[in-house]
Amino acid sequence: MKIFFRAVPLSLQHLLAMFGATVLVPVLTGLDPGSALIASGLGTLIFHLITRGKVPTYLGSSFAFIAPLALYVGELKSPGQAVAGLISVSIVYAIVSIIISAVGFEKVRKVIPAVVVGPVVSIIGLSLATTAVTNMASTQWDVAIVSLLAAIIATLAGTKMIRLFPLLIGLAIGYAYAAVRGFVDFDTIASAPAFALPHFVMPEFTWVVILGMAPIALVTIIEDLGHMFVLNEITGKDVTKNPGFSSILWGNGLATLISGFIGGPAQTTYAENLGVLAITRQFSSRIIQGAAVLAILLGLFGKVGAVIQSIPVAVMGGICILLFGMIAGMGIRHIIEENVSLANMKNLVIVAIIFIIGVGYAHGIAYATIAGLLIHWFVPDFTTKNEN
Repeated sequence: MKIFFRAVPLSLQHLLAMFGATVLVPVLTGLDPGSALIASGLGTLIFHLITRGKVPTYLGSSFAFIAPLALYVGELKSPGQAVAGLISVSIVYAIVSIIISAVGFEKVRKVIPAVVVGPVVSIIGLSLATTAVTNMASTQWDVAIVSLLAAIIATLAGTKMIRLFPLLIGLAIGYAYAAVRGFVDFDTIASAPAFALPHFVMPEFTWVVILGMAPIALVTIIEDLGHMFVLNEITGKDVTKNPGFSSILWGNGLATLISGFIGGPAQTTYAENLGVLAITRQFSSRIIQGAAVLAILLGLFGKVGAVIQSIPVAVMGGICILLFGMIAGMGIRHIIEENVSLANMKNLVIVAIIFIIGVGYAHGIAYATIAGLLIHWFVPDFTTKNEN
């Protein structure tokens, strides 16, 4: 029982970390937020089943598919076509997984050097910085600062028990402060439905939607790879070897397939929850699975979900500065630990290109990774000094 009461707050931190982004995607595309929450929970549990609980990460709504989902669901009022597109995405995941299984991930891994991995890990955190800072720099900036300071103090100066829940403590103190300042909308909680079911949708296949959505899967697959590199850095274990990257892709693809049928968006591994792992150092997959169960319950019970939705964006902004910054720092640590020499001009060029494309272009993580790899593979290194 003691373990249970300790695990629930840890799961709740992961739930809060993913909640904003997971709900934002359906809000922007016209999908039902409750269905998206249920889809993320089911998708995460399916992912953990496929990967045998060896990959402690959470799956939530993917931002890469916002444009096509907004078109088919929001503008064309054709959710069936959106589902067909998501099915095509899951098929791409399956094909790539089969290819990796046949070729062997080690061969793939050998051509992905540390000089690419480190910066990619960093930009996963930095690419989320705008969201955090924009939320913090709202008219409620004092709320964001109180939330951030509370999380920092809990992380650095708290007892052993308090250091397990720095984000939850930061959110609680920030929320209480925001409520005192009159920034919490309690009307949303009062008007929320007590119970709601997901919206089941049947697919409507067209070549246009298939060709329009399926290729985007390649972007999220590369993003998944980057997230797994972050996870490796955080946990000290290589999940691309055990259970293997092909299993990770199978799990993600199946999660996206199920999500589409119940009216949710495409699923992807979440950098936000990797930040929670980095801060708490609690790597049990059971904790992530607990967050998935909580997400399903929130999708079914509107009142509880409304309480979380009532958290001011300034509170989340303050917390996310610490959350996303931890991920960026992991990438820098990887470069240092792998003895990547930035005195080598080619290495410096690769890092520069990855950072600018990844940070400067919306959802540019995959494109930055591809650019870095292409330079590493095909651009000759004419320098002879300071080589790794």
